Amino acid sequence: MIPFQKVKNIIEKHNSLEKELSSGNIEPKLFAKKSKEYSNLKNIIEVAKEYVNFKNEKNDLEQILKDKNNDAEMIEMAKKDLSEMEFKKERYENQLKIFLLPKDEDDDKNAIVEIRAGTGGLEASLFCADLFKMYEKVCSKKKWKLEIINISKSDAGGFKEVIFSVSGSNIYSYLKFESGVHRVQRIPETETQGRVHTSAATVAVLPEVEEVDIQIKESDLRIDVFRAGGPGGQSVNTTDSAVRITHIPSGVVVSQQDEKSQHKNKAKALKILRSRVYEAEKRKKDQERSSNRRSQIGSGDRSERIRTYNFPQGRVTDHRINLTLHKLDEFLSGEIHNEMNQELRLKEQNLKLENLK
Repeated sequence: MIPFQKVKNIIEKHNSLEKELSSGNIEPKLFAKKSKEYSNLKNIIEVAKEYVNFKNEKNDLEQILKDKNNDAEMIEMAKKDLSEMEFKKERYENQLKIFLLPKDEDDDKNAIVEIRAGTGGLEASLFCADLFKMYEKVCSKKKWKLEIINISKSDAGGFKEVIFSVSGSNIYSYLKFESGVHRVQRIPETETQGRVHTSAATVAVLPEVEEVDIQIKESDLRIDVFRAGGPGGQSVNTTDSAVRITHIPSGVVVSQQDEKSQHKNKAKALKILRSRVYEAEKRKKDQERSSNRRSQIGSGDRSERIRTYNFPQGRVTDHRINLTLHKLDEFLSGEIHNEMNQELRLKEQNLKLENLK
């Protein structure tokens, strides 16, 4: 049973924001925030109103059933209406429960994704490139903007590491489920005896944070500049454009040398550093509130094995929810990635609902 006042609060908040936004007397800084809040409430407002009205309508129908002066047809209709209302009430209650679940404050943020080749040598770096292409296709289908921040290539078209940002609507809420170890099982092209090799890549998804989200003091940073180097140690340019930033309190270190401008490299490095420090602090808080971890899918730890991509059998398995899809090619092309994500979200919602009881 949902507390009646909580549902009434949704309606009151919606009405209040509607008046505020139509008045035109909102500071520009607050307008975007309040508009988003109003848009979120708009998705549930009709359900909330129906739920509140249910109590009055139920009383009216019960009065009809109690009144012996009413004919049999009217009583039968009232019984039918009451039965339908009870069914709708249960559905509305489930929708309201999901809406009232504790939200991850980072869900509406953009994300920074880091993919690194793990165990498996050349095959791991090729898989790292495959994962990047998969996310590229997912972003393209969803019309999200993907921007490469840093890329380190290996032989045969593979990547040792790739870091990119994704921007759009509620990006982190979707991509956060990708954090962890992704394992691949396939026969490498160089394998003459047809043996299946296992290799891995790690994916870390960080919420992209602004300066208002986390305060990093200039005095806590050590910034070193150096000359960017290319493959085999050859010089790429003749100026000290590469930047290494160390956050002294946490020990987080970020290097950036993709751009020819020191200023641009510093800006990119700070963007990654801010997100990594924020994530480390968030994880520390989550561990302190250990009960909160039971309402999440996986630990979010990048050392946790989350998924296996088996090429000989054409399947992809997510170990957190024991879901196997025998459509590996479609999954890697971004076609059915959403199917897996919806199942992960649903499982997390169910865990949170259990925590509310």
